[in-house]
Amino acid sequence: MVTKVGFLHQAWKLAWPYWKSEEKWSAIGLLVAVVVLNLITVGLNVRFNTWYNDFYDALQQYNWAQFWRQLVIFGIIAFLFIVVAVYSLYLRQILHIRWRRWLTDRLLHNWLENQSYYRLQLNQATTPDNPDQRISDDLDRFATLTLGLSLGLLSSFVTLVSFLSILWTLSGALTIPLGSGAAIHVPGYMVFAALFYAVGGTALTRWIGYPLIQLNFDQQRYEADFRFSMVRLRENAENVAFYGGEARELDTFQIRFARIIANWWGIIRRRKRLTWFTTGYGQLAIIFPLVVAAPRYFAKAIQLGGLMQIVSAFGQVQDSLSFIISSYTEIAEYQAVVQRLFGFQQRLNEIIEGRETSQPIEIDHRGAGVDVDMLDLNLPDGQMLRPNISLAATPGEALLITGASGLGKSTLLRAIAGIWPFGRGRIRVGEGRSLFLPQRPYLPLGTLADTLAYPRAAAELSRDSLAEALRAVGLSHLIDRLGEEANWAQRLSIGEQQRLAFARVLLARPDIVFLDEATSALDEAAEISLYRLLREAPWRPTIVSVGHHGTLRRFHDAVVDLARSPISRAAVG
Repeated sequence: MVTKVGFLHQAWKLAWPYWKSEEKWSAIGLLVAVVVLNLITVGLNVRFNTWYNDFYDALQQYNWAQFWRQLVIFGIIAFLFIVVAVYSLYLRQILHIRWRRWLTDRLLHNWLENQSYYRLQLNQATTPDNPDQRISDDLDRFATLTLGLSLGLLSSFVTLVSFLSILWTLSGALTIPLGSGAAIHVPGYMVFAALFYAVGGTALTRWIGYPLIQLNFDQQRYEADFRFSMVRLRENAENVAFYGGEARELDTFQIRFARIIANWWGIIRRRKRLTWFTTGYGQLAIIFPLVVAAPRYFAKAIQLGGLMQIVSAFGQVQDSLSFIISSYTEIAEYQAVVQRLFGFQQRLNEIIEGRETSQPIEIDHRGAGVDVDMLDLNLPDGQMLRPNISLAATPGEALLITGASGLGKSTLLRAIAGIWPFGRGRIRVGEGRSLFLPQRPYLPLGTLADTLAYPRAAAELSRDSLAEALRAVGLSHLIDRLGEEANWAQRLSIGEQQRLAFARVLLARPDIVFLDEATSALDEAAEISLYRLLREAPWRPTIVSVGHHGTLRRFHDAVVDLARSPISRAAVG
C-alpha cells in the first residue's frame, strides 16, 4: 500500500535521486543557467517598470525627443528580453529531456529488476494500473511540471521581493479621515491591497479547484485502460476473429471509453467553475490597481507616468502572489502525476527489497539437478494452494509432473524459477543455466534471428547454428527468413512457436530444462521428435516437465502426481 506521506515529500523523493546521480554536475549547471536567465528576466521587468514612468511622463509633457528616446530604450530592453526568453526555454528543454531520459532509464531498470514486471501482476489488489503509461507519459509530465512549477515559483518569489519595495515606495500613504480632524495613515497601502487581493483569490481557487486532483488521476487511468484494451485486440486478433467476438470487443471499448467521457464531463464542469473565477479574477486585476491608485492621481500627488508605474508594479506583485491561481490546473495535474509515480515506485521497491511476502521461499543455487523440500504453495492472498511438496530430479534425469488442472503444477514451476514468492519451503536448483519453456513461448519484437536467440543477442550466434537449430525442430522453411523483422507472435502458429522454443534449447544448451505443457499444440509425432532431441542431447540436461499427454511418460524416468496425498514419486515402467 502507498504510504500516506505528503505530496511535496513524494515529489522530492521522486526528483532528488537525479540531482545526486552521475549526471548531477551537468544538470546543476543547466539549472543554474536557467535560474540566472530567470533572474535576468526579473531584472528586465524591473527596468520595464521604470520605463513606464519615463515613457508616460514624456507623453503627458508632450516631450517629442524624450518620447523617441524611450522608444529606443524599449527596443533594447525588448531585444534583451527576447534573447533571454529564447535561451531560457532552450536550456530548460535540454534539462527536461536529460532528466526524463535518466528517470525513464532508472524506472525501466527497477521495473525489470527481480522480475518486478511479473510480480506486479500477481496480486491484483496491490497492482498499479498501466505501468507502461506511468513510464511513458507520467515521467514526461513529471519532469515538465516539476521544472515549470519550481522555476515559476522561484521567478514569482524573486519578482515579489523586487517589486514589493518599488510598490511600497510608489504607493505612498493612504489617509483615511475619521472625523473631528482625526485620520489613519496607511503607508504602502497598495502592498496590503495586493496581498489581500491575491490571498483571497488563492483561497477561493483552492476551494473551487481541489477536486481536479482526483479527476485528473482518474482520467489518466481511464485513458490508459482504453488504450490497453485496443492493444489486446491487436495482439489477439486471430482468436477474436475465430470467436467472432467483434461485438463483445466493441462493448468493452465503449464501456471503457464511456468512463473517459463521464470523467471528462466532471473535469469540464470543474474547470468551468474554476475558469469563471480565474477569468473574473484576472479581468478585475486589470482595473483594480487603477481604482486603488486613482485617489493619489486625482489629488495630483503623482503624474500619469507614476500612475502607470504603480499599475505595472502592482500587476507584478499581484501576479507573483497569484502564482497558485494561475497555475492551479497544472498543480492539480502535477499532484495526480506524483501520486501515480510514487505509488508505482513504492510498489517496485517492495518487490525489489522482498517485502511483498512475509514467508519467502528459500532458493539455493548449488550442486546439480533439482530438489524441492517441504514446499507449501500459497496464492497471493495467502490461501493455501498445495502443501508439503517434495520432489527431486538428479542430473541428467527426466521428471514428469502430472495432476488435474488447478493443483498448482505451473505454479510449482514458477516457484522453482524464483518468480513465485508466495509460500514457504526450500528449493535447490543446480548452478548451471536453466531454461523454461511455457505453453505459449514469448516472441520478442525484432528479426526471426533475434526471436530465436532470445534472451541472448542474435549477434552472439552464427547464422549456421541458427539454421541448424531450425532444421532440427522441423522449421527449415523459416531459415531464409532469419533476417526478416516482423511480429512473429502473429506470423507463426502456436505449434511453430513451440517448435521454435525447442530450437532455443538446442542453442542455449541449458543444464536444466523446465517444460510447462510445451508441446500442447503439437501432434504426437512432433512431440515425440522434440522430446527425443532433448533426451539424446549430448550435454544430457536435467528435464522437469508438466503435462497431461500419456505419450510423455516414455521420455521421463519418473513421475510425480500432485493429486496424490502424500505426494509420491513413481518410476516409469
